Amino acid sequence: MASSKMSMKLLVDTKANKVLFAEAGKEFVDFLFTLLSLPVATIIRLLNKNSMVGSLGSLYDSLESLSEAYMQPNKSKDPLLKPILQVSAADFPLLLTENLSMAKKVYMFLYLFCCHRSMADDNSATCLSCRRCTSTEVNYIAPPAANQSSSNEGGFVRGVVTYMVMDDLVVKPMSTISSITLLNKFNVKEVGALEKVVDFTMAEGLKLLKASLQSKAVLTGLFLGT
Repeated sequence: MASSKMSMKLLVDTKANKVLFAEAGKEFVDFLFTLLSLPVATIIRLLNKNSMVGSLGSLYDSLESLSEAYMQPNKSKDPLLKPILQVSAADFPLLLTENLSMAKKVYMFLYLFCCHRSMADDNSATCLSCRRCTSTEVNYIAPPAANQSSSNEGGFVRGVVTYMVMDDLVVKPMSTISSITLLNKFNVKEVGALEKVVDFTMAEGLKLLKASLQSKAVLTGLFLGT
């Protein structure tokens, strides 16, 4: 995602005070699909464990508070509490409210008298041969994305399309027929009075993430405050 701020058009049913759908571009849809790649622990950190609905915040807190003495000798809490994200950092400007672990790290066993050249993704891991730990980080070069287009757009969806994002975050390609069908479904007559242009920033990104775990009326709650 190239920008940390974007604009999109909402179609609002003013009588019901409800967002019918949003007309959005590639950036917003990429952001929504990127949310699916977030590990649970990362979501808890972003939203603050104390504000989580349910018990996952308590589970996170219990591991965070657990003494390292109770962990297996070759295990660390960090991979669970701060998992590495498997997508590009460019997809996350609307969620970068703290130092998330964006890049994969690889550590190599380089003990002089060990003939095994092994690697691990945890610097507390132990070589199975010499039983000595390593803290030597080496560069990790990710393979090119298999679906990356020649235009180097990045993200997940094509940028030449306008997308329809429903109140419950269902995403569809935008078309005149789909718009008319939806307006007829909700028995909406006065289309001109429904258009509303809104900005979407980092603050809205976090609110949307939280609302998506709690509600089926995400856009309405986010932009109309209901």
